[in-house]
Amino acid sequence: MALTAGIVGLPNVGKSTLFNAITNSQVLAENYPFATINPNVGVVEVPDERMDEFVKFYKPKKTIYTTFEFTDIAGLVKGASQGEGLGNQFLGNIRQTDAIVHVVRCFDDDNIEHVEGSVDPVRDIEEINMELCLADLETVENRIGRIAKKAQTKDKDAARELAVLSALKTDLEAGKPVRLSEVEDKDEFIRNYGLLTGKPVIYVANMSDVEIADPESNDYYQKVKAFAAQEGSECIAICAKIEEELSGMDKEEKLEFMADLGIPQSGLDQIIKAAYHLLGLRTFFTVGEPECRAWTFREGMKAPQCAGIIHTDFERGFIRAEIYSYEDFMQYHAESALREHGKIRLEGKEYLMKDGDIVFFRFNV
Repeated sequence: MALTAGIVGLPNVGKSTLFNAITNSQVLAENYPFATINPNVGVVEVPDERMDEFVKFYKPKKTIYTTFEFTDIAGLVKGASQGEGLGNQFLGNIRQTDAIVHVVRCFDDDNIEHVEGSVDPVRDIEEINMELCLADLETVENRIGRIAKKAQTKDKDAARELAVLSALKTDLEAGKPVRLSEVEDKDEFIRNYGLLTGKPVIYVANMSDVEIADPESNDYYQKVKAFAAQEGSECIAICAKIEEELSGMDKEEKLEFMADLGIPQSGLDQIIKAAYHLLGLRTFFTVGEPECRAWTFREGMKAPQCAGIIHTDFERGFIRAEIYSYEDFMQYHAESALREHGKIRLEGKEYLMKDGDIVFFRFNV
């Protein structure tokens, strides 16, 4: 289930440095606009403490965490919706993603040029939001032009589409992202036309290594946090430079380094988990001595669909699923003890899978 979050922001806000940390790779990250020309894609493991517990107990030959994909998209600039600064290419790259991780500069540094000449995170957010709104407005207006005549012929579907798109056009003209629009039935059209402002957003406040231990003291962060709260979006404070350093360390070194800095949890772990859950993704597990593995599924999927994630034959010949919860595993551990206490359930085709389910699928083909 390959889902992607695109990392966006103005030039020189720390996107590529963050991407380096996420993928533990070294993409070009220079102190000038358009250092990243082509989108870089990286697949990362989703940190999950539950898998760590399975590994401790089973000591499996193979351990496979679930993964998530990030795309580093080159810096947008004012006029991107009109093609400025390779804008058409960059907007096209965003269109291919499922969610947006919007990196905002929240630190002062005279040695790092800001494309606008000063640090103002809310202005920067609004600038990119406006470019995305303008791009969506063009998409919506083009579609309205195509269906207006058809809607006048009393074609019900066309009339409905015209009504929705006209309402979205009004919001976009006012600079209101589609995701915040109150227009009914908008979700179908967000998908059909790949509307950029319909994608869910996480704001990432990139601050200095001095301030990250106490982000609440950073005035820039407070402004981004307040802006995100108004939208109902999440805001995560990080120091991209520190995260890049952490990405080159083993687990023990990383924990020691974070303790020295007074950071309780890696910012990257927070971003990865937030992006994963933002898209309604959940995890079920198959565990044992040969292999402990995490599997990604969408919230609302039933047991046969989840069986099909492992193999299409599992879904086609689904009989039932033997399931127990992570909480019960932590209490009883051994399968014999779980069975003795009645904690292993038999579930059928209508069972809605839950995050943390540990499952064995029975099938026949």
